[in-house]
Amino acid sequence: MDRGMVGSASRGRLNVEVRRHGASAIVTPTGELDHHTAELLREPLERCVAQGATRVVVDCSELEFCDSTGLNVLLGARLTAEAAGGAVHLAAMRPVVARVFEITGAEAVFTVHDTLDAAIAD
Repeated sequence: MDRGMVGSASRGRLNVEVRRHGASAIVTPTGELDHHTAELLREPLERCVAQGATRVVVDCSELEFCDSTGLNVLLGARLTAEAAGGAVHLAAMRPVVARVFEITGAEAVFTVHDTLDAAIAD
């Protein structure tokens, strides 16, 4: 298994790291996901699917904030992955981020795991 970093990007309040774990890609956004930073997450998510990752796990443990723009990026990635026969899983959401998913009902369309380890093992 290649656990090395595939890439990272940073813009102000958001840093995004991507690494491979077998056929899965693990994407870790750190900071605030909003209108100003959403593209920084959208691009690596789309690239993971384009490069053949059958599963994309978004490790949300370091995500401090997510607004509707960020939610739309994740929903779009889910649709893109499913169209390619894959899936997007979310892991380790902080309560403030989980609340956005609960309020909007988006948690019902994602597979959400309590921890990154659980997401990888699933």
